[in-house]
Amino acid sequence: MPHYSIDAGELSAGQIYRLLSGTVCPRPIAWVATCDAEGRANLAPFSFFNVASVDPPVLAFSPLLDGEGRTKDTVNNLNAVGECVVHVGSEDLVEALNATSATLTPNDDEFDHAGLEKAEMPGVSVPRIKGAPVAFGCTLFDIVRFGDSPLAGSLVLARIVSIEVDEQIWDGRHVAMDTLKPVGRLAGSDYVRISDRFALERPG
Repeated sequence: MPHYSIDAGELSAGQIYRLLSGTVCPRPIAWVATCDAEGRANLAPFSFFNVASVDPPVLAFSPLLDGEGRTKDTVNNLNAVGECVVHVGSEDLVEALNATSATLTPNDDEFDHAGLEKAEMPGVSVPRIKGAPVAFGCTLFDIVRFGDSPLAGSLVLARIVSIEVDEQIWDGRHVAMDTLKPVGRLAGSDYVRISDRFALERPG
């Protein structure tokens, strides 16, 4: 298979985005709730997401600046309040998840927009999605900014302080994947289910 070399500096931000989102996949989805200083809730999905640390437990996700270099409401709210609730995107709620990716004003509530009910989250002032299979209440550990250009990312490190999990999802040791049914992001409008998977024994 022929290859060609590319100097990353010669590609536009849009080209880099399309290459990364199409090759670094499937990506889990962080569905992040925050509140601004006035207590108004925000809910947004981010597919640049993973676990950063176990002890202490830290999640990492990266909201990008928009095409005009403006910061997402999620980051603005974290700078103001320093708390969030991270949900794992799941198949049963994927239509609502997609609805919360709409561009709304800071005064609009994505919970209401997507028809989602709020519930209290222990340990933080930010609400969680009632009915979501798992939610992690987090306090802000750090935000690492990678620049001010359009599509520059901010790496959010969120320390888990509380967990709400459906008893059918986790028995204290194992997660029931067929019940959780997490979804992942590919490129463009494409998502992926975990219904086709395989196992490999880890070498000793």
